[in-house]
Amino acid sequence: MTVWDLDRDQWWPNHIIESAWLGHTPFAAWLIPNLEPKVIVELGTHQAVSYMAFCQANAKITDPARCFAVDTWQGDDHAGKYDDSVFHNVQKLNERYEQFSTLLRCRFDEALNQFEDGTVDLLHIDGLHTYEAVSQDFYSWLPKMSDRGVVLFHDTEVRDRDFGVWRLWEELIKQYPSFSFQHGFGLGVLVVGRDAPENILKVCQPNEASDFAKDFRSLFSRYGNEVIEHYQLLHEAEEKKSLSGRWKHAMKTTWRSYVPISIRKTLKTFR
Repeated sequence: MTVWDLDRDQWWPNHIIESAWLGHTPFAAWLIPNLEPKVIVELGTHQAVSYMAFCQANAKITDPARCFAVDTWQGDDHAGKYDDSVFHNVQKLNERYEQFSTLLRCRFDEALNQFEDGTVDLLHIDGLHTYEAVSQDFYSWLPKMSDRGVVLFHDTEVRDRDFGVWRLWEELIKQYPSFSFQHGFGLGVLVVGRDAPENILKVCQPNEASDFAKDFRSLFSRYGNEVIEHYQLLHEAEEKKSLSGRWKHAMKTTWRSYVPISIRKTLKTFR
């Protein structure tokens, strides 16, 4: 596959719900066949928009990777707290890919001993976004990365509250080949392996201001916006449907409050 080979049916995601990661799902569809990972690990899965995009692309390649989603599914200070229904929904989604996908319900550090050093080809870090937390995630998992290793960081463009991914990202791009997207709150692509595939290295070239980098960034921003716009249309249609249902229910019930009791009793006898 060349850098630009990607038909719409290849990058269009199956799992479309509200998510800050939704605009990056087309890039996930490009990344998997170009990296050809053997092991994929995601730290912080929540409702699995990114993870399902990885699994969907992974299912299409000849030799699928083993995929692992690591999360407590209890939430955090940035994602908010939530109940077990989120995990159960992800379990149901995962049934489609269970031949190669495993959900690890635990803390990130608790999952470390389940992976040998030098075995993880793609690591997606999307847990707690403070500088301290994301630094801990990166450096504790770095020994697990293979010679083809690529690490993704979400929210590299967010600088409010106590988000600190951008700060770590600025440190790391001085040490490793990298590329970043500005849309979708930012997604950083960091090559930590010595033998990453040619197409990955071509994207993560030193000059991010080159015409190639601009075109690549623009292409996947456009693809991502198409997915987001589709979700917005679905959401608006669902809201209209819900509003219509509530309006019809109100029309069936609220009239009774304006009808005298004597008439309502009379009407009851004709039912």
